[in-house]
Amino acid sequence: MLIAEDHAEFRRQLLRTLSEYPQYAVVAEVSDGLQAVRNAEELQPDLVLLDLSLPALNGMEAARRIRSVSPNSRIVILSQESSPDIMRGALRMGALGYVLKSEADELPLALETVMKGAQFVSSILRP
Repeated sequence: MLIAEDHAEFRRQLLRTLSEYPQYAVVAEVSDGLQAVRNAEELQPDLVLLDLSLPALNGMEAARRIRSVSPNSRIVILSQESSPDIMRGALRMGALGYVLKSEADELPLALETVMKGAQFVSSILRP
């Protein structure tokens, strides 16, 4: 798994949470969108956790590029943005999951769902 999150403390929280799930080994963590694309191309991770608000290249464009350079990577967006339009846009750009940071406790279920090839959206955003 590749984690792309520019807030160091939130990234550390993600790593602590994910350490409880050994099936999700973190192969790299980066703090901007360009690094995320480069690492995805080089490492071809099964999963990419991608913040939408990244420096150098925003998460939407990074997701689009990652889909191109690492087509088998499953992308889960982590965002503070609760707009249904932005969520739908992220899914159109190639993300399979969209998890609100405020609902990060849903992340294990989101990862499991996405790894099975199904789409996951935070419960607050579901119709």
